[in-house]
Amino acid sequence: MKRTFSIVFLLFLLGALAAPPAQATNGDNLIAVGPVSRAMGGVGVAAPQDAIGAVFVNPAAMCFGPYCPASEVNFGGTLFMPKVDTKISFPNTPSANVSSDGEEKVYPIPAIGLSVPLTDKPPFWRFGLSAYGVSGLGVDYKGKAVDRGNPYFGGYPYASGVYTELAIMKFAPAIAFQPFEKLSFGAALHVDYATLDLRAGSSTGYGLGVQLGAIYKASDTWSFGLSYTSPQNVNHDDVADFDQDGTLDRLKLESPHQVAFGVAYQPTNKFLVEADVKWLNWSNANGYEDFDWNDQWVFAVGAQYKVHPKLTLRVGYNYAENPVKEHNGFNGQEVVSVQGKSMMKYYYETFRIVGFPAVVEHHVTFGVGYDFSPRFSVHAGYVHAFEKTIKESGTDITGQPVNLESSLSENSLDFGFTWRF
Repeated sequence: MKRTFSIVFLLFLLGALAAPPAQATNGDNLIAVGPVSRAMGGVGVAAPQDAIGAVFVNPAAMCFGPYCPASEVNFGGTLFMPKVDTKISFPNTPSANVSSDGEEKVYPIPAIGLSVPLTDKPPFWRFGLSAYGVSGLGVDYKGKAVDRGNPYFGGYPYASGVYTELAIMKFAPAIAFQPFEKLSFGAALHVDYATLDLRAGSSTGYGLGVQLGAIYKASDTWSFGLSYTSPQNVNHDDVADFDQDGTLDRLKLESPHQVAFGVAYQPTNKFLVEADVKWLNWSNANGYEDFDWNDQWVFAVGAQYKVHPKLTLRVGYNYAENPVKEHNGFNGQEVVSVQGKSMMKYYYETFRIVGFPAVVEHHVTFGVGYDFSPRFSVHAGYVHAFEKTIKESGTDITGQPVNLESSLSENSLDFGFTWRF
């Protein structure tokens, strides 16, 4: 057991050091972690199918996982492939219009999870440990058309936010307690390691939070889950000169309150269907409230079917409305405050629309799992986020009419394996 913990902890550290930026899905959160949950639309509050999924969304579920009463280790990875582009147009001066495609990159995102029993008789206790890339977004328009001065209006920069890179890696030890046959409770400590680069160099910070959860297994076929995740604030020092006074400013970014409810129905050992609803409180989270994000309701549904004793197919759907508000009619010559720092309204709007277009809404997911033995299985999946465009209009810093537009779509490939012991 000590050897297992040592290996897993070492991999956690390697994963944290290698954590890259992701792109947005539900706001700037991935819809789920691990190839199983992601292939099922991100569901898992009531019946996650692996240790990663349980610790990520509801630690109480560790007591009712398909691996119980044994132990399980999961290793997973996601290859994230976003496609983003932007356009800035001037109705009165079409020759000043610019458009750019962001640099297309493949981002690897690690995920590692562990769940082990602490007792072998009632009341049951289990311990879990996970590390994963959970949040992030960014664009890279360096050297592109939007990354230069507008020659028609005094040479002022077309946009702020032409290079943004946010990545959040989470380390989560968890405990679950099952006092009764049909009821379990769980808690996890979330330790966040976040990096933010707004073209002035990378700024790192740490945040802390907790997650609480409960599972009620009403019958052999029905399960209900509830979880709450506290906000987690990270201070990023010397990240950008928002007020253009020659000094780099601090930006606070806070992962928001989250409340999730899920229901799972499993009429046979071959078939499982789950549905989740999640609320994300972006409008009261540091940073996101400053850039005027709406709260999100996330709706997810997923299913898996064992077509063969060794082969499982998975499918899912995930929807959440774009949280980035449109500010049509904005006055680009106004001055707004961002955490106490003054910023021209035009550059505030380009930062929101060009730099952080976290706007995708609809996701479809597919996946497959294969059991080589009762102890070892492999999983793969695919997630597609359909293209979504955000547009708004107002004036630039000279008072000329301007239209801002950004589009984002995403594809990702997921893979991983499970070892039970």
